Amino acid sequence: MTTVKTRQAAASLSDLLDNEHPVSERAAISPAAILALIEWLSGDEAHALDEAGLTFGLGRRLRSLGLPVDRLSLHLMTLHPEILGRSVAWSPNEPVQIRDREHGAITQTFLHSALWKAMNTRDIVIAGRDDDGDQWQQLDTFAGRDLVELMIVPLCNADGPVSAASFATKRPGGFTPPERQVIQRIMPSLRNACELRTLRQVELSLLDIYIGPMTAQRILAGHIRKGEIETMEAALMLCDLRGFTELSNRLPGERVLELLNVYFDAVVPAIAREGGEVLKFMGDAVLAVFPGYDATRSSDAALAAAKAILARLETLHFPDARLQAGIALHYGEVSYGNIGSGRRLDFTVIGPDVNLVSRIQGVCSDSGKPLLMSQDLATMLSHQQGISIGSRSLKGFDEEIELFVPTVA
Repeated sequence: MTTVKTRQAAASLSDLLDNEHPVSERAAISPAAILALIEWLSGDEAHALDEAGLTFGLGRRLRSLGLPVDRLSLHLMTLHPEILGRSVAWSPNEPVQIRDREHGAITQTFLHSALWKAMNTRDIVIAGRDDDGDQWQQLDTFAGRDLVELMIVPLCNADGPVSAASFATKRPGGFTPPERQVIQRIMPSLRNACELRTLRQVELSLLDIYIGPMTAQRILAGHIRKGEIETMEAALMLCDLRGFTELSNRLPGERVLELLNVYFDAVVPAIAREGGEVLKFMGDAVLAVFPGYDATRSSDAALAAAKAILARLETLHFPDARLQAGIALHYGEVSYGNIGSGRRLDFTVIGPDVNLVSRIQGVCSDSGKPLLMSQDLATMLSHQQGISIGSRSLKGFDEEIELFVPTVA
């Protein structure tokens, strides 16, 4: 295995081609074609491509230059609570393969490979088929392809984790020195192109994860000023974990957090599957909205999600805790927008209907009923799915509110 310091990539193309290699080797590599490839990587056409399109386009162009690239892979690290990074791999006459790599999925094979060495040392690494102790040919990106040599170039961004690009060939003898230097010459442009895509992905994924896709779309569309309000109708859900105070007083903090995450794993996916979006985590409570132009569809989705949450919680059994929830559903109008002060802003929903769903949830706690619906939501359902339990006086509301429990399916 050979390690090449990345500073060598800064050498000028003319010096690399004119001073170190015989004319017979240089004749097959056109400096003008290499510069055209660099311009393509930096230009509008490549800018508009996604990761797969960029990898496909680069692979074909390298082959057209005469480089025997039989496997081109981008190994792009990211910031995501579940995904460590993404591998995007191309070979001639094959579709581009994309694999997301989860945290905790790193194998000993990877840790003993040239790919890990390049990403860890930030140096270019050239590995052959017979290098002792190197397991790069066992990685799923390269396995079973009869590759002879692998050249890995780290993609060192301004900050954050180091990504990498790998170039592999089946040709006996591997890449020639001029071919390796062509790859080095294009790397600054490829690094910039990959960094841009990584930043895009991080931006989108972190916004989706921490504030939800609906709010993320508003931010990316430029609706970020304080006081920008949108009024919409939606089905609302407030799901609260019962007995949380007793739980947190009785169990160690680490165990409470474990149980909270189990609880949220039952709640959030059920909401997402029905097209809802979590707006807030409020301690042990979840406020979710089911927006849409069809009131019946939104109400049906909210009820389906609530039933799925309760069914899932019923299957969870722990020796030290029982996870139960009280869920309130309501259909109404909310004001959704940006509130806060100065440089600390937040997106939230406000309005009488938000207050109402909170009061209904309080009735869930007082009555011990796991699921209660307002009349406004119950009458929106596609068919009769609610049984009235009568009207209740709710704090802050002048008139009594009729509440419903779902019919047994």
